[in-house]
Amino acid sequence: MRNRSPFYASFLLIFLVSGCAHVISKDLRANSDLSLTLKQVRENPNAYRGKSVIWGGDIIQTTNQQDGTTQIEVFQRPLGWGEEPKDTVASEGRFLIVADKYLDPYIFQTGRKITVAGEIQGEQIKPLGKMNYRYPVLFSKQIYLWENYYYCPYPYYYWPFWGYPYGGWGFGVYYRH
Repeated sequence: MRNRSPFYASFLLIFLVSGCAHVISKDLRANSDLSLTLKQVRENPNAYRGKSVIWGGDIIQTTNQQDGTTQIEVFQRPLGWGEEPKDTVASEGRFLIVADKYLDPYIFQTGRKITVAGEIQGEQIKPLGKMNYRYPVLFSKQIYLWENYYYCPYPYYYWPFWGYPYGGWGFGVYYRH
């Protein structure tokens, strides 16, 4: 009998490496200051003008401007593997993304996860509740919009044969939409 362990080890390695791929291009990652945090920039945004960063979080609002650009307000979250924003309560605040094109608010809707590589343009002060909030502004170079996850805590009773098209009962399953 032949030893198949090298085959299985190669398959496992390829599988693990493919799951950790970055969503931001290699060139943009190389030119970005990955140690620069939103908290540091919020203290003095003009001091970091022109620096490139990679941040992410949850979309709060997407607004199309009259000049053809789109402004996205983001609730920052720390990035995990592959630069996906983590599901955590930890945040350093909010920031704005400016995209030089029209982005549909139906697609870039509230609650979607987003990762952006961009250049710090300064700050914009906008009302947040009854206070004025200092938003660092990023001019986007690359945006990655993550797919939504949905959780099904009970069986699929929508089809005959107890969820046949979905592969069975589906108790407690996370799936991407």
